[in-house]
Amino acid sequence: MSTIGKFKREDIRKDNAVFSSIRATIETTFYGNNVVKVTSLTEAYKLAVKSPGTIVTDMPVHEPTASGLDEGSKILLFNDGDITGRFAKARVIIGESGVDVGKYASIAREAVFFTRYKNLYHAEVIIGLHEDFMVKAHLLIPEGYENTMYNWMLNFQYITEEYMKMYKNSVKLPEGDIYILSDPDYYPPSHPNGLALFDPEYNTALLCGMRYFGEHKKGTLTLAWGIANRNGFASCHGGMKRYNFNDNRKYTIGVFGLSGSGKSTLTHEKHGGKYDITILHDDAYVISTEDGSSVALEPSYFDKTQDYPVDHPANKYLLTVQNCGITLDDNGKKVIVTEDIRNGNGRAVKSKLWADNRVNKIDEPVNAIAWLMKDSTMPPIIKINNPVLASVMGATLATKRSTAERLAEGIDMNALVIEPYANPFRTYPLGHDYDKFKELFENRKIDCYIINTGHFQDKKIPKELTLQLLEDIATNKAKFKQLGQFSDLEYVEVEGYIPDMESEEYKNMWIGSIRYRKDFLKDMESFKDGRDKLPKEALEALVKLEKEI
Repeated sequence: MSTIGKFKREDIRKDNAVFSSIRATIETTFYGNNVVKVTSLTEAYKLAVKSPGTIVTDMPVHEPTASGLDEGSKILLFNDGDITGRFAKARVIIGESGVDVGKYASIAREAVFFTRYKNLYHAEVIIGLHEDFMVKAHLLIPEGYENTMYNWMLNFQYITEEYMKMYKNSVKLPEGDIYILSDPDYYPPSHPNGLALFDPEYNTALLCGMRYFGEHKKGTLTLAWGIANRNGFASCHGGMKRYNFNDNRKYTIGVFGLSGSGKSTLTHEKHGGKYDITILHDDAYVISTEDGSSVALEPSYFDKTQDYPVDHPANKYLLTVQNCGITLDDNGKKVIVTEDIRNGNGRAVKSKLWADNRVNKIDEPVNAIAWLMKDSTMPPIIKINNPVLASVMGATLATKRSTAERLAEGIDMNALVIEPYANPFRTYPLGHDYDKFKELFENRKIDCYIINTGHFQDKKIPKELTLQLLEDIATNKAKFKQLGQFSDLEYVEVEGYIPDMESEEYKNMWIGSIRYRKDFLKDMESFKDGRDKLPKEALEALVKLEKEI
């Protein structure tokens, strides 16, 4: 089977690459006499219903048996308190410069010791929905957080007979299973705001003081993406869709962006029914560098609720809801209050049925990749015709933060930031992603675009325009022309959004945007002892771009 969960005794040695001090500490906790293994989704649902603070709504789960639940199951709501987003400052990655393994191994041992006074639940899921890439993951979490466990099992692939058969037939990986220990009530003295500790080479994580479900979802994906990176895949935080045309032509595009960038909107858009659309996923997948095929990592969707009033048709597919309100409708039924009225970043796990056009693998090589940015220098769409520059612009993807994150004090949510490949969950050197995406652009001849989903200068780019441009590139209707003197950049002329390359003010915006990226690459040469340094050609591509203004 895919990852390693059991060992021959002669293989249990300190020189076995699966084992580390922190992994041994975390995995051991799963076998305590205070641990109850939860073996089915229906069992997890019943535990979540009884968990203090759970609200069982009067909104039924749509086709519950298709999601592994019993008839009559209801949408559950659970709220976390003040924290309703991920906290990047809590992340510590073993292997990075300045991270003392001994110190954090000691913190892990202490955290584990205090779990002895708690009843713990052990759940298992599979990450990856096709035999080409499947990983088993384990979560251990205290009594009182049954909703987190239930959400985790819904978000990923809970264990079924069908998936265990697939798993046993999947490609073998020289990796141990993923083990995650979470204690949302324990705060290490050295980390009073919480700790998300990753030992990525050994597929292990410790989450302390992390209530928000998104920490568990993205923490699991952090480790799964690391496994993918080591085993011939490009790890992708974005969406992917395929257009299936009547002449048997297919067009597949991946869109990469942070939460709030529009990646889910672009992925799920059906363009008024004009096209037959196939969706892989809107958040997490991997692309094979060997053949260009793509595999989804999750069956469900962890979606914002801010755009969906309670009577919106999409809410038909809710399974659970987090950080939203409840009120009574005119029939006295308990229904959710969405649109972020209670707080920012209300969330829900939606079933796979939300997209009736889902597949778990796209066999055809991807045709295009689009970096979703919110950089006011950029016109609505740019095509990049150089594989080095295409990968560099992904590595310097400029955007803005969203309510999905808990920002440290003093951080400006509206400031432009660089988030390479829109993936803040990377645990390996940035150069790995740079090389993999460059390889896709260079060897597989994949097209690359920048799609600006924010403002062009001071003018908002409407969603409708972005969708039309996406449709036009899929149907080969988009007419690109050279952007100014840039030899490798083209754009589509859109009335009201035409860049004036004769304007000194606008050219200075480009200079500032390019230099911002150059400074980022220069910083990476020394940041974390140069762990994320890119090849010399990356900076040279930006220098060439600046000279052409």
